[in-house]
Amino acid sequence: MRTLFIENKSEIDSIIQQCRTCYLGLSLDNMPYVVPMNFGYDGQFIYLHAAQEGRKWEIMKQNPRVCITFCLGDELAWQDEHVACSWRVKSKTVIAEGVVEFIDDFEQKEALMHVFMKQYSNQTFKFNAPAIKNVGVVKVHIENIKAKEFGAKAPTPWSKK
Repeated sequence: MRTLFIENKSEIDSIIQQCRTCYLGLSLDNMPYVVPMNFGYDGQFIYLHAAQEGRKWEIMKQNPRVCITFCLGDELAWQDEHVACSWRVKSKTVIAEGVVEFIDDFEQKEALMHVFMKQYSNQTFKFNAPAIKNVGVVKVHIENIKAKEFGAKAPTPWSKK
């Protein structure tokens, strides 16, 4: 089993779109903080929403640089079940690094709430004004994105690469 780099943007987008949770990595004063979150993704930006207070919000205000991890799959696999080092978790991961932009405009926040819900449902939703006003929304400008597949079958000499 091998680890393969995924470079095709549509495959990277597909991994992100199939995930239900992302893991937001933040850092302040050399202390890392990672929190699971719901998200929205439009193929260009990652969107996050949260209360406009608390540890996560305050860290983003002080250090807008973030790292977001997506992981799809958790199937155990091995080459030899009696050899511990041959065990793997078959999965695909995406790691995106970027900078947070805080969205304050009411209409833009409302439009982005539809992007969030599109990640989880095909339904059309309506949001009341207090819900939009009170939610904190951030747009992550992706600066670097990498993806890998873990536990892939090694290609045979006669297979296409």
